[in-house]
Amino acid sequence: QVQPVQSGGGSVQAGGSLTLSCTASGYTPSSTCVGWFRQTPGKEREGVANIYLGAGYTYYADAVKGRFTISQDRAETDTVYLQMNNLKPEDTAMYYCAQQLRLRACVFSDFYDIWGQGTQVTVSS
Repeated sequence: QVQPVQSGGGSVQAGGSLTLSCTASGYTPSSTCVGWFRQTPGKEREGVANIYLGAGYTYYADAVKGRFTISQDRAETDTVYLQMNNLKPEDTAMYYCAQQLRLRACVFSDFYDIWGQGTQVTVSS
């Protein structure tokens, strides 16, 4: 399976917005999840948000609830987006999207099979 392609990210000031994209390069089973995770040096990877493809059910970590929105465009580009608003310095991290090849618990990073290359998000105060 080919690695999904990530785009977006960059540097913004606190309160700003960024959008990350994750485009599948191969077949994506509809009854699976795509998740966004982030990691900073010296810390464990943490889940940010995930979406159950097809039905569109979403989950957000408490730290980003109300500020981040995960969405999908499967009709045109098979892309999952992470819209990040009101960014805070503590959102600074490398962000990764990940796909499942079969449905398992969507909140756990260990249950994702294919990972994107990562994209850096830096928020300055």
